[in-house]
Amino acid sequence: MKRNYKILSLLLLLAFGSCSFTTKKFSNPDKDKLLIQIITFVLEQGHFDPIAMNDDFSSELFSDYIENIDPVKRYFYDSDYKDFEKYKFFLDNQLKATEITFFNLVNERMLKRIEEAKEIYKEVLSEPFDYTIDEEFDTNSENIEFVKNKKEMKERWRRQLKFSTLSNYDDIVAQEELAKENDASYVMKTDSQIEKEAREGTLKSIDIYFNDNIDDLQREDWFSIYVNTIVEEFDPHTYYLAPRGKEDFDQRMSGKLEGIGARLQKRMDHIKIVELISGGPAWRSKKLEVEDVILKVKQEDEEFPVNIVGMRINDAIKYIKGPKGTKVTLTIKKVDGTVKDIVITRDIVELVDTYAKSSIVNKGNKKFGVINLPAFYVDFKDYKNVNAAKDVKNEIERLKSEGMEGLVLDLRNNGGGSLPAVVDMAGLFIKEGPVVQVRSTGEAKEVLKDVDKSIAWEGPLVVLVNEISASASEIMAAAMQDYKRAIIIGSKQTYGKGTVQNVINLNNMLRTNTGGDLGALALTTQKYYRINGGSVQLEGVKSDVKVPGRFSFIEVGEKDKENPLPWDEIDAAEYIPWEYYFDYNETIRRSKERMVNNNQLKLIEENARWVKSKMDETVFSLNYKKYKEQLDLNEEESKRFNAISEYQTNLKFLSHSYEKSLFEKDTTDLKEKRERWHKSLSQDVYIEEALNVLEDIKTAYPVKKVATVRK
Repeated sequence: MKRNYKILSLLLLLAFGSCSFTTKKFSNPDKDKLLIQIITFVLEQGHFDPIAMNDDFSSELFSDYIENIDPVKRYFYDSDYKDFEKYKFFLDNQLKATEITFFNLVNERMLKRIEEAKEIYKEVLSEPFDYTIDEEFDTNSENIEFVKNKKEMKERWRRQLKFSTLSNYDDIVAQEELAKENDASYVMKTDSQIEKEAREGTLKSIDIYFNDNIDDLQREDWFSIYVNTIVEEFDPHTYYLAPRGKEDFDQRMSGKLEGIGARLQKRMDHIKIVELISGGPAWRSKKLEVEDVILKVKQEDEEFPVNIVGMRINDAIKYIKGPKGTKVTLTIKKVDGTVKDIVITRDIVELVDTYAKSSIVNKGNKKFGVINLPAFYVDFKDYKNVNAAKDVKNEIERLKSEGMEGLVLDLRNNGGGSLPAVVDMAGLFIKEGPVVQVRSTGEAKEVLKDVDKSIAWEGPLVVLVNEISASASEIMAAAMQDYKRAIIIGSKQTYGKGTVQNVINLNNMLRTNTGGDLGALALTTQKYYRINGGSVQLEGVKSDVKVPGRFSFIEVGEKDKENPLPWDEIDAAEYIPWEYYFDYNETIRRSKERMVNNNQLKLIEENARWVKSKMDETVFSLNYKKYKEQLDLNEEESKRFNAISEYQTNLKFLSHSYEKSLFEKDTTDLKEKRERWHKSLSQDVYIEEALNVLEDIKTAYPVKKVATVRK
């Protein structure tokens, strides 16, 4: 199904009609002004819900920009802030006049403070830390103010560096104790030797950070931070891709990633893992999980790791990525507060590993199928052959040939993707009708429909979701729920992203361009709505059967982002609910009853509450004895949740015949990947309950030919 790209055409028409952007060979400041001119024009003319650039906007932009470039308040002084504050309510005027005086002032001051910081941290790390005194460090920078003088600045650096060094100190102590345990004759290092070695490790780490990252930043990089802060005031999914960032984006779109196979995101001062790519090195390691925080990164040819806390995400990624075959050691803080070193061998991650996959499972005397879909992927240059809907249909046919009597579609952790693909996929389960409604500012709504009357699967269907299921996943779940075609099992609600973005190459906005690459802008141009008229924006899709998960009490949804667009609703589309009746409410009641009495889910919920309590702790002792006691306590407390990963069902998952035939000529470790997946399915309490629900539906389902293969 084709998308409506009127908004893009309008933008280009306006660019060449209303505005005449032409360039010549520019100096950096002139290029920056041109970029501001184009960015503000595109935002005002093309954004779904453009905000007024007034004093309120200016104030927010001011605060967010200062926070973005100095998040832990270790560069600017209170006097700097007061100098900057003069522009607090004038940034909107500067943008309209394409002035960048504020940016120039802040950037010049930042570069000056960075040079001063180099002297401060070297001075601090030249003196021993005393880990016997009682003092604390607060990792939440919102609880501190800008310092007033150099003495206070040095003290701030001292506490931050002491906290960073404390983990090095603990690592060396543990290594020494292990060496002594293995060899009674081993002479352990003294406390002063350990302290010195730990401090030198921090010095080397921060030297690398400044020399390889901060000093490598060009004006273009600093200015892109400012531009991104501007565009993110409109909504969390509108963002600027500087030329270097655009190159990385294009590489991701090419279908190959070189590194550990994880998607990262910066939250506050920390770099978190938000997705593991199926089949990638991180996924294969079985040691990394979504929501893990990466504290340090060490290359295989280096003695000391680099601390990436507080680092810009692009800088952190430079350390984490690397050539195939090289090893990287990540110091990870797990969601339960424990800290571990994990070694990953980098590899080429083929995005084909994120494609749909399926398994057959016998439960009693019935056969059920499970399809896992990590993303709604598509190749717009080859849509007929490469898209998620086509692959899911193929997997359905293969499962039907095995005698499948019910299907679980697993959309957990699926962050979305192609709108046409989700419309086509919904059509696999309904005869025909609307799937989603799309609205652009000032235009009538567009109802995207399935017009293919054939049905790939007409039998019982369960859709699994969680708090990470977003965008296209929410469209799919919402459509199946509105049609009463499937029962949705999962979190209280899904992610809540109800907006559509398009990437605009800013160079195409110019008649001629000899001034250099301007990058691109991902712009929110539309909002989508359920066929019942409600938006999934902020509210997400509420599951029919709500079950606790590891993210139940963690802020991960759209509602927890900065500047999200509001929830609203439009008129419902005309649609007819699923014609094959089964006792929908009774099936949900039975499932809820089982869930309430499920000890595994009770433990998962208890763990989720405990994890949230640990995440809320931001003040840490810099006294090593107390610090170690807290680490040991966290480790001990976490042991009671070991049963979560040890859970085992009596279900056995198998590959279908088509996939087995691929194993014989496989050169990509497909068999190993599937065996690992099947093992994880056999330990999955949510899959177990989804199959119980299918069993309940099947006993009352009138469809007779659910196992036949449709050509």
